[in-house]
Amino acid sequence: MGRYRKELSLLVIIFSFLISCSLNKLAVDILADTLAAGGGGTVFTGDDDPELIGDALPFALKMYELLLEQSPDNEKLLLTTGSGFIMYANVYVQTPADMLSEIEFKKQAELRRRAKRLYLRGRDYVLEALELRHPGFTALVEEDRMAEALKSTIQEDVPYLYWAGAGWAGAFSTDTFDMELLLTVSRAIAMMKRALEMDEEFMDGTIHEFFISYYGSVPESMGGGEEKARYHFQKALEISGGLKASPYIALATSVSVRNQDAGEFKDLLTEALAIDPDSSVENRLVNILSRRKAEWLLEHVSDYFLLEPGSEENLEDF
Repeated sequence: MGRYRKELSLLVIIFSFLISCSLNKLAVDILADTLAAGGGGTVFTGDDDPELIGDALPFALKMYELLLEQSPDNEKLLLTTGSGFIMYANVYVQTPADMLSEIEFKKQAELRRRAKRLYLRGRDYVLEALELRHPGFTALVEEDRMAEALKSTIQEDVPYLYWAGAGWAGAFSTDTFDMELLLTVSRAIAMMKRALEMDEEFMDGTIHEFFISYYGSVPESMGGGEEKARYHFQKALEISGGLKASPYIALATSVSVRNQDAGEFKDLLTEALAIDPDSSVENRLVNILSRRKAEWLLEHVSDYFLLEPGSEENLEDF
């Protein structure tokens, strides 16, 4: 009789453990779904203190990774984690690196290497999610069979395609001499094009903003061109209702710089500075950050243009 009691007790313990694990996973899945669905509202994007968000993000990202250990197959949590790393890499690592002076080249190189790692970390999380949503996706992408990989994607995949592409392209932007990224970044562009095709209004026209910079920087012989960049600029303004500063900065830092048109550069950045961050609550943080970047760019015009002696001081006359 004692033996049966011991076996029963063991079964109760095992059953309780399994129930506990299941409840933990259920709780994680519910939390992940809430986070991915914007359960925090505009707690991040609507904040007016970039430093506060920058301090909070590392903790949030590690929390997401902890949750992923409990629920590794949660597509939405993978997206939330991946996009978080990509945003952090762009705003709080690469952008500060780009703003460093030439004499701080060692620190700049270190920050860019870190940004590259974070971009790829984020990209890989999102690619994991795409593999879960479309088994075989990873193999097709690795074989550069993008048409086949993207054929089965639907509108609900747009956030995944956008963030995977953004992470991939972001990593390349930090190290254009990385041959592996150079040879594969076209796959990121294919994902972006597919996402744009399915939902051009995603995140208030953010995909159009990506293509402003892309087409504005790539030679026509390679598929780029000013006309395409300006088309996407107009679409970004139209979709956002003119309430985002970032399209102006994208055009200024690509087409204006490439054309060495300092006057247009100044005009576009002035337009960016005229955007009221409070005019769009969901874009408040990105507008504040964009305004800071516009101010910095106006203070460093000579870094981007071959100006005649004394013309920098007279740039206000453009």
